[in-house]
Amino acid sequence: MKGWDQTTLGEVCSLVTDGKHGDCRNEENSGYYFISAKDVGDGRINYDNARQITQEDFAETHRRTDLKPGDLLITNSGTIGRMALAADDEKTPRTTFQKSVAVLKPKPQEVSSRFLYYYLNANVAALTHPAAGAAQKNLLLGDIRRFRLGKPSLIDQKRIVAAISTYDDLIANNRRRIGLLEEAARMLHREWFVRFRFPGHEHVKIIDGIPEGWERRVLDQIVDVVSETVKPADFKEDDVHIGLEHIPRRSFILADWAPAEGLASHKMRFREGDILFGKIRPYFHKVGFAIRDGVASSDALVWRVRNDSDWPMAVCATSSDHFVAVASKTVREGSKMPRADWNVLKNYIIPKPPDGLLSVYNDTIFPISWQCRILALQSRALAQARDLLLPRLMNGEIAV
Repeated sequence: MKGWDQTTLGEVCSLVTDGKHGDCRNEENSGYYFISAKDVGDGRINYDNARQITQEDFAETHRRTDLKPGDLLITNSGTIGRMALAADDEKTPRTTFQKSVAVLKPKPQEVSSRFLYYYLNANVAALTHPAAGAAQKNLLLGDIRRFRLGKPSLIDQKRIVAAISTYDDLIANNRRRIGLLEEAARMLHREWFVRFRFPGHEHVKIIDGIPEGWERRVLDQIVDVVSETVKPADFKEDDVHIGLEHIPRRSFILADWAPAEGLASHKMRFREGDILFGKIRPYFHKVGFAIRDGVASSDALVWRVRNDSDWPMAVCATSSDHFVAVASKTVREGSKMPRADWNVLKNYIIPKPPDGLLSVYNDTIFPISWQCRILALQSRALAQARDLLLPRLMNGEIAV
């Protein structure tokens, strides 16, 4: 950081505070979001599973935090040090947050919001060090304000941000492309296998709920439930773990995972291509196919197709809105939370079309899934390259 000014977060931010100390009243589909620590990470706010609250509670809470584009969020309780930037987007939902999330409002004449986000990510261990050792980790607002950092000129900040943002922009573009490909696959499956509007459907009768000439099958005839448990002592050196937290909502490719090292409980071994279905609260729509081997949480059902030609139908059917709706309406109540019931799901009908139609369908879905896999692996490689470059830029080792 040669030549960089030394300062503190309290000096470069106009406000450092946390969210509401107390609860709010829930209101489904209100459009007013009450963000917790679990909704913050990977540079953005994830609204998929976030609580929605009443307009009155939002108005009261928002007065404290007043979230604006460019504000930086940091989780400061429990899992500390996860960060997100409030997007500069008119479509961003109306958002406030709980006390487990702190907000930093950078002074634009002092520091770029994105530079500060990258700097703190590169120095997250130092930032969160004051909270180390406690059973329930809490990063105090005073410690955040006192955190010292190097501050280059605004011109150099802009150059550093440009170098790092290239990686993030490519990752974001890959994410959008995956979303479009997945939606194309979902639409095709919905048209052919739910609405039965396949090529030539005008000339085919529907008999007993399926087109004439199609084979009536259920999920249990297509997939096996994988029950291969593995003890932590038997984990392989390169094993990765996919927990429910790694399964994205409403995306059929599983591109996120963590090292299995350090896990203390038994897991389920899965193979590349297996389908993982989050069985706890299935309405969260967490289901997708693995793009490498690994071990999975027991909170997921693991399915393996018996015939490769059935793989596209199995993936698209089990990740469809209709299947998730069935799973959600027929949950088996557990001790703490509702769980999907395999005894119900195994009877879900997945009809098989004649070989010609099946080939056309597979010839469309296989390339889509393969392209999603390539884009997901590209994004992981980009993120790894970015994370190697980031600390070297932030300590002045690489000049810009």
